[in-house]
Amino acid sequence: MTAKVSYGSVEVGTELPAQSFPVTRATLVQYAGASGDFNPIHWNEKFAREVGLPDVIAHGMFTMAEAVRVVTDWAGDPGAVVDYGVRFTKPVVVPNDDKGALIEVSGKVAAKLDDNLVRVDLVAMCDGKKVLGMSRAVVRLA
Repeated sequence: MTAKVSYGSVEVGTELPAQSFPVTRATLVQYAGASGDFNPIHWNEKFAREVGLPDVIAHGMFTMAEAVRVVTDWAGDPGAVVDYGVRFTKPVVVPNDDKGALIEVSGKVAAKLDDNLVRVDLVAMCDGKKVLGMSRAVVRLA
């Protein structure tokens, strides 16, 4: 696969389509099974509160993965992402209800680099709070 977006078609400031990602307790259990991360802060409300959290929280790596989907969906090829990093700034609190939480992600091209590479800066929000800081992906475009 190769990126579907051409380097020549983007400019600094090009906005990627924003996306929202719902997260429920069931989502967290599925992710725990896939990742092997069964830390009780991700599924046990009593334990999470005992260690000072407001409630069960989403896995940081899950949050990071959901956010980069904005980039991979836009580029059309997950392999086009050559570098990606974030800082975890706030937890995604996932209440035990039918609604769960919603991670809202937007992004824009922040820099055009050499060799058909662009840097995309992402903003990931949940419940009005920025949950990822310095969220940046370097993407090789067509």
